[in-house]
Amino acid sequence: MKRYSALSILREALRGHTGWERAWASPEPSSKYDVVIVGAGGHGLAAAYYLGTNFGITNVAVLEKGWLGGGNTGRNTTIIRSNYLQDASAAIYEKSRSLYETLSQELNFNVMFSPRGVMMLAQTHHEVRGYQRTAQANALQGVETEFIGPERVKRLCPIISISGPRYPVLGALWQPRGGTARHDAVAWGYARACSGMGMHVIENCEVNGIRTEGGKVLGVTTTRGNIDCTKLGIVVAGHSGHLAAMAGFRLPIESVALQALVSEPVKPCLDVVVMANTVHGYISQSDKGELVIGGGADGFNNFTQRGSFHHVEETVRALVETFPIISRLKMLRQWGGIVDMTGDRSPIISKTPVEGCFINCGWGTGGFKAIPGSGWAMAELMAKGESPLANEFGLRRFREGRFVDESVAAGVAH
Repeated sequence: MKRYSALSILREALRGHTGWERAWASPEPSSKYDVVIVGAGGHGLAAAYYLGTNFGITNVAVLEKGWLGGGNTGRNTTIIRSNYLQDASAAIYEKSRSLYETLSQELNFNVMFSPRGVMMLAQTHHEVRGYQRTAQANALQGVETEFIGPERVKRLCPIISISGPRYPVLGALWQPRGGTARHDAVAWGYARACSGMGMHVIENCEVNGIRTEGGKVLGVTTTRGNIDCTKLGIVVAGHSGHLAAMAGFRLPIESVALQALVSEPVKPCLDVVVMANTVHGYISQSDKGELVIGGGADGFNNFTQRGSFHHVEETVRALVETFPIISRLKMLRQWGGIVDMTGDRSPIISKTPVEGCFINCGWGTGGFKAIPGSGWAMAELMAKGESPLANEFGLRRFREGRFVDESVAAGVAH
């Protein structure tokens, strides 16, 4: 795999860009691998990458039923933060955030990480108390956050209206090293690195069956033939319950569509990420100038990837109150992404009742920010049988009542 550099760009420019190689190979599937990971989104590709770099396991196939990163990885609002309340959550999200900081250099691929800062607005006295509590918890966890007053909120984000017609801004939980990254680039960078290690990233290969014998996984049946494996990782977001049923077990999750939209591009006016739970909206500005806007999750189970107009109305109304200058912008496009929700709004990274089969799901509305940390934990779990980052997120917690309750941190805000 050739390294990207300023020198390579200059060299290719002088010879008409004729020497570039494919970013990742497109191989035919082999009959057997040590590890098969179903789902070539960010989480699945990150798990494969860290299996190779951390444990030297490279006889790996990552299977994707469509195109690489065509699921939730390409349908999110790119927010990265780690200011969660529970210790287990803060640990895995902070691991992820710290990996994002050097991910471009590690992958030799620009993921466009921008630590512009994330503020979560407190617009009720209850939220003020809750965010002050979270700031104290984050201090004990080693996560850099602070609670700031409305005057500093206004300095950090001049276009905000802190006296809003329904809910004034009373302060915010501020994480200066949170931010955004380019969602597609994260998947592309991991895929390129996996391919460079000799792994097979196989697109247009849908899994339609999981073969087991005596409670142990043997392999998968796909639209491109049978593939045997010693270990199987299921990392398919909103379709996790469907794949689990193929393997013979059930998951405590529900799948719903999460709504988002972007505006037409405008000149730079917002250089932080702002999240407002009370009025239900969150917003950042992309490098192209679009305002990236997140809405809510549908209140009913579904697998549609279309947008819902009532969420657009609710979200835009809330954000126009908070940012009056955006009231005349046109909506460029809207969409939905299928997310899988657990009862405690925390993920599942776990062994399963089928020996050799592992599951990574339940990230709900906040999966993008967790990609590197999730991949790290999943790889460690698959290679060693346990991972400190994943210990609290096992399936057994639902039977034992050991919930990691992040319903406030993850149920609305991303």
